Amino acid sequence: MIYEEFQSPPNVIGHCRAVADTALKIAQALNDHGSNLDLAVIRGAGLVHDAARTKARHWDVIADKLAEMGYPEESVIVRAHMTGTGYHDISEVSELDMIWLGDRLVKENEYVGIDERFEYIIEKAKKFGATDENLAQIEDSKRRMQHLMDQISEVIGQSIDSLFA
Repeated sequence: MIYEEFQSPPNVIGHCRAVADTALKIAQALNDHGSNLDLAVIRGAGLVHDAARTKARHWDVIADKLAEMGYPEESVIVRAHMTGTGYHDISEVSELDMIWLGDRLVKENEYVGIDERFEYIIEKAKKFGATDENLAQIEDSKRRMQHLMDQISEVIGQSIDSLFA
């Protein structure tokens, strides 16, 4: 299994599982309202997206492993999951969007919502010397993510937070 091969720490495994669960719950709600998201791809990508977090460029390490194992769609998602800035409009929402959302709504192994998660991201960035430009990019990513979340909420008839209440 990938967790053993990459010696994923328990907290990383918990995070991967929580991201997969979060992404799947949002995707299922969208599918219940007419979307056609591939839940198996979301589950697979979510469960391993950070499995090599202790390695440099962990997303590339796992993406390469997934491609080698015959999971090209999951590989593409994992490789792109760290950029998280290109959220699609609801009319083009994708499996990658679900992983981006899940990863940015979960702190460690718990769904915390957009505000708490981005507060954590900003504080961490400041701790590591983020510039004003870096912080502005984070705020812009949050704004675009909130826009997609609002669109999803409109489609499913409830807030994303209420899915996890």
